[in-house]
Amino acid sequence: MNQQSGPSINAGGSGMGFGAPPPKQDTEYLCADCGAKNEIKSREPIRCRECGHRIMYKKRTKRMVQFEAR
Repeated sequence: MNQQSGPSINAGGSGMGFGAPPPKQDTEYLCADCGAKNEIKSREPIRCRECGHRIMYKKRTKRMVQFEAR
């Protein structure tokens, strides 16, 4: 008699069911001086590749964000 009760767990996995973490993505910034788009990785200096300006604006997320008013 081989009965399974509950969720099955894959061998070699953590059993959490989340899978591998997504690969790190470069964050896209806009230069405040020339308006050029720059993809900057973490631990990389914040500097425009076109003009060398150091003030960058982070692009707005496309994910829906909702706040609850109290």
